Amino acid sequence: MSTSDPIGDLITRIRNAQMRRKEKISTPGSRLRASVLEVLAAEGFIRGYSASEPVNGRTEFEIELKYYDGEPVIREIARVSKPGRRVYSSVKTLPRVANGLGVAVVSTPQGVMADHEARDKNVGGEVLFTVF
Repeated sequence: MSTSDPIGDLITRIRNAQMRRKEKISTPGSRLRASVLEVLAAEGFIRGYSASEPVNGRTEFEIELKYYDGEPVIREIARVSKPGRRVYSSVKTLPRVANGLGVAVVSTPQGVMADHEARDKNVGGEVLFTVF
């Protein structure tokens, strides 16, 4: 099944799974989702992910969610740029999430990265979502 907003679908799966205290979830695989999951893992919001090859030939990602004292590490995750309204930001106007405690995931010409990394590399781009 194809979706018009794969990032929104991924965010919703993570949010719903954490409300139900799931340890692992699966999502269809793509290069964009892989790079977003790489950023979430590097920033410490998920334990990790692995790719699996199911019978029908489509790649799926198995995502391990992270909890601390029984509470999800991801307190809030929200989509910023949507298919109907893309939100672009220059390096000077990149959003700060929770005064630097959270992360804005940005799609730049140099790849998908966290907002602080984009500031270090002096690049702007599309603000995909924020996580805190």
